[in-house]
Amino acid sequence: MSNSRIAAVDVGNDSIKAIFGEREYEINMPNIVARDTEDRPVIGIEELDSKNPFDGIHIKVHSPALKDNNAIYRVGHLATKSNNATELDPGSSKSEEDQTLVMLFATLAMDAVKEENSGIFPRSKQVIDANYTLGTGLPLREVKEGKDAGYRSKLVGSVHQVEFLVTPKYQGLKVNIKFNEVKIYPEGFAAYINLVMDTQLKIINKDLIDKRILIQDIGGLSTDIAVIKNRNVDDDKAQGFNLGVSESLEAIREEIRTKHGVELDSRRDVVEIITRKNDRNHIMVKGSRTSVHDITDRILLELAKKQYRLLRNIWQKNSQTEICYFVGGGAHVLKDYIKTLNNNLDGYNIEFFEDEKESIWMMANAYYKLITDYVRKVEKPKKAQEPVKNS
Repeated sequence: MSNSRIAAVDVGNDSIKAIFGEREYEINMPNIVARDTEDRPVIGIEELDSKNPFDGIHIKVHSPALKDNNAIYRVGHLATKSNNATELDPGSSKSEEDQTLVMLFATLAMDAVKEENSGIFPRSKQVIDANYTLGTGLPLREVKEGKDAGYRSKLVGSVHQVEFLVTPKYQGLKVNIKFNEVKIYPEGFAAYINLVMDTQLKIINKDLIDKRILIQDIGGLSTDIAVIKNRNVDDDKAQGFNLGVSESLEAIREEIRTKHGVELDSRRDVVEIITRKNDRNHIMVKGSRTSVHDITDRILLELAKKQYRLLRNIWQKNSQTEICYFVGGGAHVLKDYIKTLNNNLDGYNIEFFEDEKESIWMMANAYYKLITDYVRKVEKPKKAQEPVKNS
């Protein structure tokens, strides 16, 4: 396993968060793709190679796991500038979408081509052979439906190739991706692990370890509510809902376009407007600073009420719950609205993570803890079996 690189990847509905190796490298980019042609116009190859590769990911993806094989995509930031950009739709299953796999493979390829990794992965001319031990996850609803097994089988045992086309610094390179092992974790369980354990999976939050806890993970397309009892997720009571923030962000984006004539590239632009520290809920209209508070407040409050209703219903069915933690990017967006509702209504014991990065990166951090623990356990018996060398 020594030549297999650890990767913990959270394919979030809004963005990809990934942690590699000894935590020395992270990737965060929008979960957006756009179908494209082999040649995309650029001003000049010299200018192209002076740009950040993450601003111009243009790839062909070959994999037996894909329904649409050998397709060409703009990915991440480059895709946001396309008229045909696609983001995952509400009601879709993450494990069954080509977009999930394209984003996963693109993320791994962006790590594999780094010059710093030339000593890890063999390179022959323009081809890099990359091997990963992957920790990732799926919504509780999909795991309960048994879709994790099918998703894993798409990844293991095959070679998945990413060919960089008109991409800064990496044009012409191909990355062959293989998996040494793939572990798929339910997202609610992962959030719990991250709350109570450190990177060595030692308990760091003893106050929480034996409490009855709810974890409400609000994502782009779905909400998972994990019920933690006796240090385990109660599979029967844990629930997943097709209710995330994406539809509301899309509604805000559309209303801003209709009312102010301002076209925002993606849902991520909307998130930035409603969460940034300065000039929150303001946009520029014809050079003038303009408030969109009326639009964002109305739409997000409506979503917060629906999220609060989910909390109330689950809490009623688990009346001995002691605290509910709200996690995920959606929780960060709705935090103020849910807090206000709770203060005015039931007054449940709820908690948010004030640190935006901690909340948004919670799943990736949890997958990293779990996959590194798996690697440690596999490596330990191997080392114990190695013969002792005579000095």
